[in-house]
Amino acid sequence: MNKQERKVVGASAIGTAFEWYDFFLYGALVPVIGSKFFGEYSHSAQTVFALLTFAAGFIVRPIGAVVFARFADQVGRKVVFLITLILMGVSTVAVGLLPTSEQIGVLAPILLVTCRILQGLAVSGEFGAAVTYVSEYAPPRARGYFVGWLTGTTALAFSLSVAVQLIVEAAVGTESYNDWGWRIPFLIAVVPLALSVWIRSSLHESPLFQQMKADNNTAKAPLREAFSSRARVRMIIVIFLMASAQSFIGYLSTVYMLTVMKTNLGIDSFTVNALYLVVMLVGFFLCVGACRLSDRVGRRPVIFAGLGLAAVLVFPLVNSITGTANPELARAQAQTSVTLNADPSTCSFQFNPAGTAAFTSECDVAREVLQSNSVRFDRTDGAGGPTTVTVGDTVVGPSATFEDDLEAVLTEAGYPIGGSTESILIEGAGDLFDPRILAVTGLLLCLVLFAQMAQGPASVTMVEVFPTRIRATALSLPYQLGVGFFGGLLPATMVAIGAEVGSFTTALWYPVIAMGLGVIILYFTLPETRGVDLATVTIAGDTATVPAPTAQEK
Repeated sequence: MNKQERKVVGASAIGTAFEWYDFFLYGALVPVIGSKFFGEYSHSAQTVFALLTFAAGFIVRPIGAVVFARFADQVGRKVVFLITLILMGVSTVAVGLLPTSEQIGVLAPILLVTCRILQGLAVSGEFGAAVTYVSEYAPPRARGYFVGWLTGTTALAFSLSVAVQLIVEAAVGTESYNDWGWRIPFLIAVVPLALSVWIRSSLHESPLFQQMKADNNTAKAPLREAFSSRARVRMIIVIFLMASAQSFIGYLSTVYMLTVMKTNLGIDSFTVNALYLVVMLVGFFLCVGACRLSDRVGRRPVIFAGLGLAAVLVFPLVNSITGTANPELARAQAQTSVTLNADPSTCSFQFNPAGTAAFTSECDVAREVLQSNSVRFDRTDGAGGPTTVTVGDTVVGPSATFEDDLEAVLTEAGYPIGGSTESILIEGAGDLFDPRILAVTGLLLCLVLFAQMAQGPASVTMVEVFPTRIRATALSLPYQLGVGFFGGLLPATMVAIGAEVGSFTTALWYPVIAMGLGVIILYFTLPETRGVDLATVTIAGDTATVPAPTAQEK
C-alpha cells in the first residue's frame, strides 16, 4: 500500500473497529445484562431475553441498510461514515447510563431495546459504506487484501471489547464489576469514537464516486435500480444466501460460544474473556490472510472451504471444548442418563417478554434446575401423571423439597452442582500456557478460522457484483437481511432450542444444516469475481463479467 492507501484503509478500519467494539460489548456481557434487565425471570429465560435484545440490533439492520446505503450512493460514502459513528456513540453511552429493571421495572428493558435498535441502525449503515469505500480505492489484484483489514476489524473489535472488560473487572473487582462496573466499558467508548470522527473527517471521497458525481451519473433511486432487472434480483438473492450462510459460523464462533462457556459450561467469566481476547486478536489476522488468499486462488474456494469445514467439524470441536474445559461436567453428561417425565400441558415454553406468566409448574421447576446446571436430559410424555425426573436409577418425584432433592441426586450422580473444581481457570498470565487452556484456545481458533474464511472473502464478493451507481444499496440490503435475521437471532434461537430439548449441543444441528445447504446452493449460483474492474462491472445473467487483467496486473 502507498501512503494514501494506508491512510484510507487505516482510517476506515479504526472507525469500523470502534463501531463494532460498541456493538460487541453487549454480546460479551449477555449474562450480566440478563441479570440486570431481566432479573425477575429464571436463569435460562434471562439468557434468552438478553440474547433476544442483542438480536434486536440485528433485526433493524435491513432498515438501516436501506436508509444509509441510499445516502452512500447519492451523497457519498464519507458522510455516512460520520453519521453512523455519532449515532453509535450516543446510543452506546446511553446503555451505560440506563437504570436496571430492579430500579424502574419493565421500562428498563424497553429502553435497552431502544438503544440496541439505534446501535443496529448505525452499524448497518457503516458496513455498506465502509466496504464500498475501501474497495473503490483498492487495486483489483489486491482488493481482498485491502478489504481484509477492514472486515477483520470485527474480530479486532470483539477482542478489544473483551480486553476493556478484563481491565475494568481487574480494577474494580468481580463483585463490583457485576454490580456497577459493567457500565464503564460503555461509558468510555465516547473517547475513541470522538477520535474516529476526527480521523475520518480528513478523508476524501472514493475516486470512483467522485468521478460518477462529476459525470452527474449518481442514481436517483438506488433501491429501485437494484431491483430493476431479473439478473440483479437473482444476484441480490445470492448475496442474501451467502450473507446468511457465513453469519451462522460467524455468530456461533463468537457470541454463542462465549455465552455457552459462561453459562452451560460454568467457566469463570474472566477466563472466558481472556481466551476470547487472544482468539479474536488472532482472528483479525486470520481474516486478512483469508482475504489475501482469495486474491490468489479466488473468492469461491475460500468461502466454500470455510463453510464446508464448519459444517463438518462443529460437532466434534464443540464436544472437545466441553470435555477439555469442564471434564467433570462432560463425564456426568456422558455417564448419567437423565429423563424428565411430565404431562406436556404442564411444561411451558419459557418465553414471556410481557412478564405476564409465572413458570411455577412442577415441569417448569424441574427444567429450570436441569437447565441451570447444564444437565443433558431426555423428555417423555407422562400425560395425566405427576412430573418425575429419573437420574440413572433414581426417581425424584414431586415434594415440598423437590428442587433440593433433585440437586442432591444430580450431585451424587457426578454433576458439578454449584460449580466444578475441574473447569479451566486463568488466574495469571502463566495460566495461558497451561495445556488445557492452549487446547481450548486452539479449538476456538478453529471455529474462528472457519468464520473468517467465509466472512472476509464474502465481503469482497458483495462489492464486486454490483455497479458503482447502486453498489452500497445493492450489497447492504441483502447482507443486512441475511446477517440480521439469521446471524442476529442465532444465539437466542440456539439457547432456546437447547433449553427445550435438554441439550445445548443438539441445537448445533440448526447452523450445521443451514451451512450445509448454503454451500450446496452457492456452489451453483455464486460467481467468481476475483479481479473484476469495479469501474465497469456489469451483471450478465447470473454472473459478473470479469474483464481480462491488464498488462500491469499480469
